[in-house]
Amino acid sequence: MEHNELPIGFGVALAQNPQAMKRFTALGEAEKIKIIEGTHLIKSKEEMRKYVADIK
Repeated sequence: MEHNELPIGFGVALAQNPQAMKRFTALGEAEKIKIIEGTHLIKSKEEMRKYVADIK
């Protein structure tokens, strides 16, 4: 996976949370990559929703 590719579940969770999407898109590239890498440990939709909601 390229650094600029979003995992599908993460993209769906972002699309369902416009505020988190806005915060994520405002981040720098290094911060985005760190967050995307963190998604690889998530095992459920609920975990992903919470992870996305916690994006600062």
